[in-house]
Amino acid sequence: MNAKDALKLMKDRKAVAIDFKFNDFLGIWQHFTIPPSEMEEAVFEEGLGFDGSSIRGWQPIHASDMLVMPDASTAVMDPFCAEPTLSLICNIVDPITKEDYSRDPRNVARKAEAYLQSTGIGDVAYFGPEPEFFILDDIRYGQNQHEGFYFLDSAEGQWNTGREEHPNLGYKPRYKEGYFPVPPTDSQQDIRTEMTRTMEAVGIRIERQHHEVATAGQAEIDMRFLSLVKMADALNWYKYIVKNVARRHGKTATFMPKPIFGDNGSGMHCHQSIWKGEKPLFAGNGYGGLSELAMHYIAGILKHAPALAAFTNPTTNSYRRLVPGFEAPVNLAYSSRNRSAACRIPMYSPSPKAKRVEVRFPDPTANGYLAFAAMLMAGLDGIQKRLSPGEPLDKDIYALTPEELHDVPSMPASLDEALSNLQKDHEFLLQGDVFTTDVIETWIEYKMANEVSAMRLRPHPHEFNLYFDA
Repeated sequence: MNAKDALKLMKDRKAVAIDFKFNDFLGIWQHFTIPPSEMEEAVFEEGLGFDGSSIRGWQPIHASDMLVMPDASTAVMDPFCAEPTLSLICNIVDPITKEDYSRDPRNVARKAEAYLQSTGIGDVAYFGPEPEFFILDDIRYGQNQHEGFYFLDSAEGQWNTGREEHPNLGYKPRYKEGYFPVPPTDSQQDIRTEMTRTMEAVGIRIERQHHEVATAGQAEIDMRFLSLVKMADALNWYKYIVKNVARRHGKTATFMPKPIFGDNGSGMHCHQSIWKGEKPLFAGNGYGGLSELAMHYIAGILKHAPALAAFTNPTTNSYRRLVPGFEAPVNLAYSSRNRSAACRIPMYSPSPKAKRVEVRFPDPTANGYLAFAAMLMAGLDGIQKRLSPGEPLDKDIYALTPEELHDVPSMPASLDEALSNLQKDHEFLLQGDVFTTDVIETWIEYKMANEVSAMRLRPHPHEFNLYFDA
């Protein structure tokens, strides 16, 4: 779709508003809206101005003027606005130099795709993330000088089996037993179907949806793979749709990796592969049906995983999920079929087109543009340097003893550790000017000041249980 097509869609659908969406630095969608009288073909070439200093992690106030440049190929009708509204995803441009803004996450992802092509290794990198989330009935939280708490609830919560519900009908998934039950235990089939149909309405192809392992409404909807930038665009739509359909039903949805203690958290396993023309480059005759190139890609992911975590697991809450011995793969090994490995080789199909690598440690708080780009750059580094991933670990890694795991590297244990690893290991991200030094430094500074240090300053409720009587 080009600019003329987008304007025709606006007229054919009688849009009364045009919405411009873009990611802030951390990965949250932002937007503003104009009437059709202000929309013409020149907007696609000249852009529209906004205040970049009000966007997290972006320009200082003395250099705040920025431009949004709508991408006509992303034009769809917004499924939630009461009035017909055309939606466009935008790139960000400096109004003086007319150059793409280096801190625009979508720009980083576009540069990653261009860098892949410039290497001659392949033409396209496909990504297929599996974001998990919770659909809840209630959420309250607060923190001040003398108190701090959170409270969440779900009609599905196993903790509510004894609650007076007038009547309580039971059928609440047990902890860690929420995977695939039929209704009435799965009470959210229709909500997920509505989410799925809404995603399809904006052009996202869905492969399946289901209840996930945890109690209290954990869910997963799987998108069919797309090229890197298109999938990051789709991930934004995915989160937007999940949250708004939940709200439509008087519920709320969260992509926090670990909102519930003692049950599974929410991950975002990322399937990825590289193709050249019609040739799937990850298919071969090696381990798990993979090519030598794919093994080098895995080696790059495993080598740089401690630094990648700063983008793939970018919150302090991410590391409540990445705990040794629990459900998330913290040990940096690879295996076929084995879900306890950081990199898994799915074995569902012998078809060369199905050969891919599943990276299992990311979570859905990640900014898709940055996380996908960073993983691609790590994999390309492995290919270019012909790195070896070593031997596969075809065992239940969760059951291995400390002695058996002694030589297996692991993911960082905290966000500040991940940021420290990124500080030490980011040269692979700077290749092709995909990530810039400014982007890396700004990411680390923002996360340390606004998240790591903010958490360090505040007492944790469980600390009172541990230490009040000390």
